[in-house]
Amino acid sequence: MRSFKTEGIVIKRKNYGEADRILTVFTKREGKIQVRASGIRRVPSRRSAHVELLNYATLTLYRGSMFPTLTEAQTIESFSPIKDDLKKIGTAYHVCELVDGLCAEDEENERVFRLLERILIRLATKEDIVETLHKFEIELLITLGFWDRGNDYNFDTHAFIENIMERKLKSHKFLKDLAF
Repeated sequence: MRSFKTEGIVIKRKNYGEADRILTVFTKREGKIQVRASGIRRVPSRRSAHVELLNYATLTLYRGSMFPTLTEAQTIESFSPIKDDLKKIGTAYHVCELVDGLCAEDEENERVFRLLERILIRLATKEDIVETLHKFEIELLITLGFWDRGNDYNFDTHAFIENIMERKLKSHKFLKDLAF
């Protein structure tokens, strides 16, 4: 079957060609996938609002030669309270960077999807961003098998994650600038 439907959260996007975008979407069933959104940057595009960064959407995709191609999109949750607050959006970008950097492509992991969904819901409704973020980082590391040292959660998660990813986190500087 060349066409399929999935639910996912857009965690990254980059412009491609004149009017296209390559979206990185973390889905329930397929894990982290890359999707080509043809014509999405054109003004009359009906789908562009549904595939903004951080949106949780139902996507209809067509399996192409390189990437699945987006044919339809419908927003389930846009997490607009996050997008209205600079600290929350910075934290959400950090969360997306972690999920993108630590998760392999095309590897189903519904637990990570639920964890990502929960952190975005918490960011949209709660005020204690620092504790929420630290708990998310620990849970993500445990879920992916990077952390198994019992209940010792008092460590520098950012340095630990940068060591795993073998690169500096781009969002870490932004979080520091926001006085985290």
